[in-house]
Formats: sequence, structure tokens, C-alpha cells
Amino acid sequence: MIFLNIKVFDTTLRDGEQTPGVSLTQQEKLRIATKLDEIGIDYIEAGSAITSKGERKSIKGIAQQGFNAEILSFSRPLSVDIDYCLECDVDGVNLVVPTSDLHISDKLKITRDELIQLSNNAVDYCKDHGLIVELSAEDASRSDTDFLKSVYLSAINHGADRICVCDTVGILTPDSSFELFDKLNEDINVPIAAHCHNDFGLAVANTLSALKGGATEFHSTINGIGERAGNTSFEECVVSIDRLLTNFSTNVNIHEIYDISKLVARSTGVYIQPNKAIVGENAFAHESGIHSDGIIKNSATYEPMTPELVGRKRKFVIGKHMGTHGLENRLKEIGLSVNKTQLQQICNDIKELADKGKTVTDVDLHVIADNVLEINHEDRIKLDELTIVSGNKIMPTASVKITFDDEEILNAGVGLGPVDAAINAVKTVDAFSDVELIEYHVDAITGGTDAFIDVIIKLQKGDKVVSARGTEPDIINASVKAYISGVNRLLRD
Repeated sequence: MIFLNIKVFDTTLRDGEQTPGVSLTQQEKLRIATKLDEIGIDYIEAGSAITSKGERKSIKGIAQQGFNAEILSFSRPLSVDIDYCLECDVDGVNLVVPTSDLHISDKLKITRDELIQLSNNAVDYCKDHGLIVELSAEDASRSDTDFLKSVYLSAINHGADRICVCDTVGILTPDSSFELFDKLNEDINVPIAAHCHNDFGLAVANTLSALKGGATEFHSTINGIGERAGNTSFEECVVSIDRLLTNFSTNVNIHEIYDISKLVARSTGVYIQPNKAIVGENAFAHESGIHSDGIIKNSATYEPMTPELVGRKRKFVIGKHMGTHGLENRLKEIGLSVNKTQLQQICNDIKELADKGKTVTDVDLHVIADNVLEINHEDRIKLDELTIVSGNKIMPTASVKITFDDEEILNAGVGLGPVDAAINAVKTVDAFSDVELIEYHVDAITGGTDAFIDVIIKLQKGDKVVSARGTEPDIINASVKAYISGVNRLLRD
């Protein structure tokens, strides 16, 4: 079988950074670009050189790394933009030219002929200065197709190396996407790229249809971040090409997808929804008894791909929908062996707790299992005293007295708030040094100012992740108790 190699153009550092509230430092951009190059991305749009002096410094720093990937900057069809790109030592430019009548007349206030002249002059200027040019037609999906084609062909005659169709407001459908690219492919003899937005949730589907219609390159962002509803999701598109489009391939190391997804999420602070395909925390999680049973017997029954393919691990979630097969598997993971009677009792107790609307954590599972098996654990860390000082003009400060393996320890810490200060005071104990708090969630169980607070956290130590909870009328006490409970769990494991 002949495979068509699809090139991947990553715009996380430009279009992705335009996500509201996201602003990456030079170090963060370089770290992401380095990982993008490592996993096999073909083209990296490092930013928009015209934006600022700091942006140009970031782009130039990436361009000087000697990456295998081609490094580009966004540019308008203006010599001032292109000069800034040249200053950054990039390999090429993503030259963006509006082609819809709406943009030409209402935004630029020029004619179609003037637009073509503007585009061609910019291409000439880039090529005269040794730049690779990918000409992107902004709002191409709302442009007159014949005019759009004339813009592309004219730019190609002036030396444009690649062209890109931008579905700027995400109005394509899979059918119309295929038709557009199929029509353009009839007359255009340079590589054609698809740049889709997700306003109607169709960015990935439209991109795949574009590939079937003749595109040989697609633009995407890690985790699908970007303005409004975001861009084509890199991970969803790459995995779909690998698994679903049997005669297409990319140069991406698919096993590294989860790692770069987490890197971008941490750097940008953009939360990944739990049910997001491929990289969401629930993408390979199973609670249903029927599903868990099937997965244990043959993972293909309820998984279209193995989690290991994208650098993930399968997990069985504790809850009222789980069956005994999934529960037994989870108990084995935490080192507990049970008979059928004990297994059924633990399962019943979990369902009873979940029916009350409670989240069933690892700590709950251990407590329930210990009660059924009559096991008692001696906690190595105990909280003896906790004192908080906080006020309008006072830096929140906490002092704690902890017993760790029968040794009494006194510590203090400061933080952005009283909970942060309390956790920082506790963390100074050696047992906490390599423990990372990766999730923190608070619920008020009852109403009123004296409500019981349920704090659920996730802690990580190496490759081991545990959840823990603390329930108290005081959020600070509940948080510290949950934290210490989780660390005791990690120490036992």
C-alpha cells in the first residue's frame, strides 16, 4: 500500500497563544518548540514577529536552535512585517492574505485587483530575501472560489512555495471541505494546507475531509487551543490519520502525544476537559461493569486504540457503575487479594457510598477494603497542631506540629492564602519533598456558613498517583488532613 505523507504545521505558539488569558514566556515557548521538534513536527510557526520586541526575541531564539523543523513567523503582506521576520532569522513566513469580499472591502477597504497586487508584492519581497513562503488565504471558506484560485495561482507564479486554505470562522462541513480542496487541487501544483477553526466543533472532521480532497498538510494546535472555540486539535487529527485514514501517515512520534499535551496544558494554564479525545483524563478510564469486564478480557472490546499508543495508561474508576471484575483488578493494583465474598461486600459498600452522591476516592476504597478485611494501617504522619494567622494586610502564615515516625516536628510556612500557607508548612517535612499536588477540588456538603467542606485532592510521587479526601467544617483543616492522608497512602505503597 502506498502511503501519502502528511505534513504537520504547528501553530500552538502563534494561533494557540491567542487563546484568551494565555501569554507564554520566552523559556516556555522554547521548551514547547523543542518538544515539537523532538516528536517530528514538520513546520513550527514560532509566533508573529510584528507583535513585540519580546516576541521577536522568542522567535529568534527558536530559529537559532538548529531544529529539523522549518521555523516560520506569521506575517501580513506588508514589508514592515516581513522585515521583522527577517530580523528573527526564520526559515519562512506564513503570509496571511484576506480573500473574502467581506474582508477585502470592509476590513482592508480595497478592490480584488489591489488585493492580488498586495499579495504578489509581498511574495516577491519574501522571495527576494530568501524566505520560504506559505501563502494563507484568510477567510478562504467564505471567498469566491474562482477568485480564491486566482489569488493562489498568481502567488505561485511569483514564487509561493505552498498555499493554505483558512476556514477562519469554522463554517465548513466535511462535505464542503472535501469539495473545496478537491476543486483547488485540480489546478494547483504546490502543496495545499488546511487551517480549520472549531466554532461548530468540526475542525478535525473538516481537516480529515480536506486531506481526502487533496490537502497534503494541515495546521493544528496542541490540545486544540486557540481563539474562540479553538483550532484543529493536533492530537485528535494525528491519531485519526494513524488509525482511521489507512493510506495516510505523518512524521509524528505518536507515543509522545500525551507528554506534549500535558506540557502545553501546564505552560498555558488551559484546562483539558476530562472527556477530551486522546488526552483527556477520562479518555482511557472505565467505570461501567460491562465495559471493565470486556476490557480485561480484550481491550479492543471498548477501546479503539490502546492507551500505550499515545503514551497513556488505562485506569478503572471506582464508582457505583463498576462491576466486580474492574474492582478486583483495582484491588490487585493496590496489593490486596480478596475472595469472592469479600469482593462482593467491598463492591456493595462502594455502591452505597456512591449512592449518597459522594466521590469514591482511593482513600475510600482503602478504608472500605480494610474494614472488610479487618486490616488496620498505622499512619506514619500525624497532624498534632495547626495555627493560621491571616488578615487584610498580613501575609498568610501557618505553623504546624507534626509527628513523623514518632519524631515531633515543628514547621512554619507562608502562602498566597491560608490554605496555601498551611500546605506549605506541612510540605517542608522530608516525606513531602517529592510529592506533587496535581489536583485540588472543594465541595460544600451542607448549606450555611457552618457547612461541612469536602476537600478532594490528587497527589503524585514518581509514577504513582493517589487521591485523598478530608471533610471538616474548616476548609484549612480539611485540606491539610486530605494532604497528609494522601502522603500516608503514598508512604504505605
